Amino acid sequence: MLEQLIECKVCPHHCKVNRIHGQKGRCKSDDKIKIALASVHNYEEPCISGTNGSGTIFFSNCNLSCKFCQNYEISQLGKGYEITIEELADIFLKQQGNNVHNINLVTPTMYAYQIIEAIKIAKSKGLNIPIIYNSNGYEEIQTIKDLKGYIDVYLPDLKYYSDELAKKYSGVDNYFEIATKAIKEMINQVGSPKFDENGMIQKGVMIRHLVLPNHIQNSKNVLKWIKDNINEEIYINVMAQYFPTYKAKEDELINRKLTKKEYKQIEEYFFSLDLKNGYMQELGEHEEEYVPKWDI
Repeated sequence: MLEQLIECKVCPHHCKVNRIHGQKGRCKSDDKIKIALASVHNYEEPCISGTNGSGTIFFSNCNLSCKFCQNYEISQLGKGYEITIEELADIFLKQQGNNVHNINLVTPTMYAYQIIEAIKIAKSKGLNIPIIYNSNGYEEIQTIKDLKGYIDVYLPDLKYYSDELAKKYSGVDNYFEIATKAIKEMINQVGSPKFDENGMIQKGVMIRHLVLPNHIQNSKNVLKWIKDNINEEIYINVMAQYFPTYKAKEDELINRKLTKKEYKQIEEYFFSLDLKNGYMQELGEHEEEYVPKWDI
């Protein structure tokens, strides 16, 4: 399936560069897989991290340019190291050997087709735990369709309702339309979450949304859209872990954490919608501590 990289349309940017020949598009990725860390991660949702942790692979580079990215060293600055498809398959198997609950692919979009090949190899060697596609939501429909049968759990962001904000803070057009279409395709594939006897997710879709300071209406609009358009069995995680980092420090609207008042507004709205399933993250004080220490 690596022929998809010859005239790359893996993501909605449709850069059409030949990554096989070393060309790089918007995401700054050629055909080589680049990662920054493979570790047992304990800070995901309870149904993902559980007691044994999530076997997480953090991929380098990104097809968005978020000013507030907490992982900017790897997503925007490109720090990391190259591995082969075979080495990625071995990482999956090593993670499974650590008795983790799942394989968690963080920002995998640019490497979707290499990941498919790695999954094939790993499954032929005994990989049998759920595979999670942990995405920013800015996905090409055809790529998501091609992932069918390889991904058990989709964990997409729905960052913006406002395309103006998406352009300002992540540098992309039509984010909402593209992300919502991708999310609907994900739901068509794997449906609502299904859990094992220990409450660990085995299959399904869970939508994440990070609340930005001074943009509470954007968050309300996202939640209302989910309520009106998505199966009520789908889980949503409203995240309050925002802290200013990277270029967000230079933007007067997002250069601070959420206030208690802002958090309360979202909390009240979240519960007023009577969303059936999900998480409302508590407002914390030490969010920076949860950013991984990269293996670079």
